[in-house]
Amino acid sequence: MDYFFQFNSLRKKYPEFIYEGYNIEETKSDITLKYEFSIPHLVKFTPTINIPKKEFNVRKIEGKKIENMVFHIGLIELISYWKCTCSPKVIIKCGFLDEYQKQWLKKLYFYGLGELFFTNGIKTNINEFMTIMTEGEKFEIEEEKEETSGYIVPIGGGKDSVVTLETLKVNKQNDLCLIVNPKPVTIECAHLANMEDKQIIEVYRKIDKKLLNLNKNYFINGHTPFSSLLAFLSYFIAYITGKKYIALSNESSANESNVVRRKSKSPVFKNL
Repeated sequence: MDYFFQFNSLRKKYPEFIYEGYNIEETKSDITLKYEFSIPHLVKFTPTINIPKKEFNVRKIEGKKIENMVFHIGLIELISYWKCTCSPKVIIKCGFLDEYQKQWLKKLYFYGLGELFFTNGIKTNINEFMTIMTEGEKFEIEEEKEETSGYIVPIGGGKDSVVTLETLKVNKQNDLCLIVNPKPVTIECAHLANMEDKQIIEVYRKIDKKLLNLNKNYFINGHTPFSSLLAFLSYFIAYITGKKYIALSNESSANESNVVRRKSKSPVFKNL
């Protein structure tokens, strides 16, 4: 299949991607973040993120600061759904972004989608691949002084988080681990650092199945910047649990490109 032709065809057929809204639900047992994205005349997506409370001391899930964090998690979550059509216009109805924030997000999206652009043979640039428009209101957030302490250590499937756990010598009474969509190996990493289940924050991110169905039908697919989603989620969880630091582990090669290019820049990166 000519994916570059598909890219241009889908952008013409589906020119808009809309971030409709988000919702925060809290019960005695968990916190659930729900998002709504839509591509007019094609599909509505409703992904969710669930966080069991276990025995954690969690602040009240209310107020503009909480809403702002949840809104921003959605700004990262949306890229996984936008990519199936790469619609040229992104309309955000549930919040406001100034010009600096729009450019910051475009840079994150563009470089975070490098693998997708490369493997699909998509030739575009940071100025043309997306326009962001906002229709919502700005969040008015009051400054607050917080008493915070301790670490949150996100754990992935590699060696890096194990090294961090050993280096920090985590305090079981005050520090926490964070795992998105836990697997036996990630749970075992925490246990090897003498962390009990009650010190492990488990986050369950559920992809809308409609996206998986579109992927099977030759809509555009590829890697998205998961590390940025982890960063925004970690910040939110550190805030609601009163932790001061996030100790995220990355090997030095994480700063290196996965693609070796000739002296001349790839068309993906033209006009930067």
